[in-house]
Amino acid sequence: MILAGDIGGTKCTLAVFEDCGGELRQLFRSSVPTRNSDSLGAILEQFVQDAGGAGVPVDDGVRCAGFGVAGTLVGDRVVSSNLPWPVERHAIAEALRLHDSKVTLVNDLVASASSLTHLESNDLLQLNEGQRQPLAPMAFIAAGTGLGEAILFWDGERYKVSPSEAGLTDFAPRNDREFLLLQSMRHRMPRVCTEEIISGRGFRLIHQIIFPGVQHAFFDEAEVDPAAKITQNALVGSCDACVATVQMWIETYGAEAGNMALRVLPFGGVYIAGGIALKILPKLKDGSFVRAFSDKIQLSSQLAKIPIYLVLNEDAPVLGAAYEAMARTKATTLATDS
Repeated sequence: MILAGDIGGTKCTLAVFEDCGGELRQLFRSSVPTRNSDSLGAILEQFVQDAGGAGVPVDDGVRCAGFGVAGTLVGDRVVSSNLPWPVERHAIAEALRLHDSKVTLVNDLVASASSLTHLESNDLLQLNEGQRQPLAPMAFIAAGTGLGEAILFWDGERYKVSPSEAGLTDFAPRNDREFLLLQSMRHRMPRVCTEEIISGRGFRLIHQIIFPGVQHAFFDEAEVDPAAKITQNALVGSCDACVATVQMWIETYGAEAGNMALRVLPFGGVYIAGGIALKILPKLKDGSFVRAFSDKIQLSSQLAKIPIYLVLNEDAPVLGAAYEAMARTKATTLATDS
C-alpha cells in the first residue's frame, strides 16, 4: 500500500492506495481541518486508526508514502508560513514506521502536476478544441493563494515535473484597463508581480482600482473573503462591477497561460487547476479565457491548437503525491539493487 496526502493550511487530505500493477486504486480517504491537530504525526496516527476501523488495515502494510505540502522543501523538511506545525521527513517516517528514504516530500504544485497523466477522463474538462500530441511537453498553472506554474517533460519513461517561480514574473498589461491597474499598484508596491493579480487577492485589487466608486460593506469585514463575495456576486449577476472584475481577472489569467504556452510550446496540453477555477467554472467555460490565451498575434493559430483542460478532481495533489512516491521508491530500489 501507498499512503499519500495533500497538506494545506486549511485542510489535510490523506488517502491510502493499492498498487495494481503500476496503477493505483484508492482504498480509503479522509480529510481533516489542519489546525485541529497538534502535528502531522497526530493526523497520520488518527488516519491509520480510522482506516483500520473502515476495514483497511494500514499498520505495517504501507511500503512508501508521499505528501504534497503547501510550502518550500528545504532538505528533509518543508518551510511554510501557512502551516501551524513543521513537516519533517523523519517525523513522518517515525509515525508510519518507515525508513526515511520511503517518505517523499514535494511542493503541492508538483504533486498536482504529477497527477496529470493518471487522471480519468471525467477528472478533466476540455475548454477548447485543441488536439493533444503524445509525449509533447505539458504546462500546469494553478491560481489560488498565489500563482503556481510548472512544466512537464517526457524523459523517455515518464513525465517529470519541473517547477518554476513564474508567478513572481512582472505583470504585463495588455490594454488600457490593465495599464491603469498596473500604474495604481505601482504606487502601493515597488514591483508588481503576476500573482498579485492572478490569485485570490487580485479580485479585490481589480474591483477597488477599476471601480473605485463601487464599495461593498464586506471590504471592511476582516472575517469575510472578498474574492469569494466578488465571485459569488458575479455568478448571480447582482453587481455589474463584480461581473466586470471577474471577467477582467479571467482574461488576465488566460493571457498569462498563453504567455506560458509561448515559452514552453506545450502541445501535450495546458492544464488549469486550483480552487478558484472550480468556483468560477461557468465563467471559465464562456470562451473568454481561451480567447485571451490565444490572442498572441503571430502565433495565435498555433496556440489555438493546444488543448486546454480544467482539472476537476480536487484530490489531484493526493493522487500525484502517491504516484511520485511510488516512482521515487522504485528508482531508489533499482539503484540499490544495481
